[in-house]
Amino acid sequence: MECSGLNRRQLVVGALAGGLAAWHGNGHAVPPALTLAREAAIGLDPAGWLVSEKLDGVRAFWDGRSLRTRSGLVLAAPAWFIAPLPAQTLDGELWMGRGRFEVLCAAVRRRSPRDDEWREVAFHVFELPGVPGPFSLRADRLRELAARANAPSLVAVEQSLVTDRADLRRRLDAVVRAGGEGLMLHRADAPFHAGRSDALLKLKPIDDADAVVVGHLPGRGRLAGRLGALQVRDADGTRFQIGTGFDDATRAAPPPIGSTVTYTYRGRTAHGVPRFASYLRQRTDL
Repeated sequence: MECSGLNRRQLVVGALAGGLAAWHGNGHAVPPALTLAREAAIGLDPAGWLVSEKLDGVRAFWDGRSLRTRSGLVLAAPAWFIAPLPAQTLDGELWMGRGRFEVLCAAVRRRSPRDDEWREVAFHVFELPGVPGPFSLRADRLRELAARANAPSLVAVEQSLVTDRADLRRRLDAVVRAGGEGLMLHRADAPFHAGRSDALLKLKPIDDADAVVVGHLPGRGRLAGRLGALQVRDADGTRFQIGTGFDDATRAAPPPIGSTVTYTYRGRTAHGVPRFASYLRQRTDL
């Protein structure tokens, strides 16, 4: 998943506060130049797009020698896991399967990786950063690299065409029913482009985003003595409250100030405030 609204100081403070020792580097981590997705427009014509499942994993970049986070910090992956990876740079997601995001985060943030956990992880690759040519050819090249590696740790994300809007909706519904997040759409003829791109779109039944916790509001009534709502700030600097989506454990021990949380919402107001914001999870993969 993507990380937004954090600068390097917040990453360092968060790592020290949360004990995320496995997210380490040489002190000069440089974020890799990756393609970032935009939201797909309602009613998009899928002609000319390649479609894949949106994986609920941890975004990772292979620089030919090290496996890194989107912020450029080195991941403590086992030597056997990265040994089959090619010298070619790769962009993808570390993934354990649908609905296992929290388990995955616990595994990849350890200073000393556990083989039993990493045996359940695979690097699902979907892009060749900086390689020229249309995305369709880069997707073919990824399949060739995964086949040549012939290792469970490297998987090329399946890309397929859909015939029309109805077919796209059926595909989305099937993924969501099976416990998936949604779909990714990539223009088949698009050259590689670093940064936010109209050639890469995400399609989900509801939107989600990240925000930084800036305050806790106390609960009232049956919630007295526990969390009532989080005050948060998103990547654009917009401040708002998240008051729903919490279980009892989270209300008793809410995400700390300075941490990053993911929330769901349905559109935004004219002032850019998310509508019906609901807490989803704390980001523990930073």
